[in-house]
Amino acid sequence: MTDTEEHLGRRIAELRKSRDWNLDLLAEKSGISRATLSRIERGDTSPTAASLGQLARAFQITMAEVFGFGAPVLDAKIARTEQAVWQDLETGFLRRSVSPACSGFRGSVIEGELPAGKTISYSVPPLPDLEHHLVLLQGALVMTIGDERHELTAGDCLRFRLNAANSYHATGPEPARYLLTVVTP
Repeated sequence: MTDTEEHLGRRIAELRKSRDWNLDLLAEKSGISRATLSRIERGDTSPTAASLGQLARAFQITMAEVFGFGAPVLDAKIARTEQAVWQDLETGFLRRSVSPACSGFRGSVIEGELPAGKTISYSVPPLPDLEHHLVLLQGALVMTIGDERHELTAGDCLRFRLNAANSYHATGPEPARYLLTVVTP
């Protein structure tokens, strides 16, 4: 288990306890089994990207807030070596918190890298109307939002408000690497 995964388990437990929820209530709200939640909180297993999306929805916060890296107020400069990296062991998806959520700012920036041929899917958005700006840096990506399908190539930007199930699929022979800026309403 990496430091990031241990932090993530502690963060999920902290979010749950701050709401006075027991594991059964979080399981009900998130659709994730009590046993799996317990293993995630203890650091015995790493959550998937999809399960993190379900937890964000249950807590009614952004994914960046689920990760909760950094102090309440961060320095203006965040060196690459200080940017937390998490990997979804199921898909190989890498998520770097380039500009994590913090007090006083409505936006966050992540760098995502999805291996060729892999897909990550989120059944529900964490919060309604989250503003997204996705810039594809490398590879090819199909972004599906509800019934809309968007094919992106390197350099393309997709702007949207997230209000539906969504998925990212790396369609090319190389990984799809992108920057995603998320702004809370």
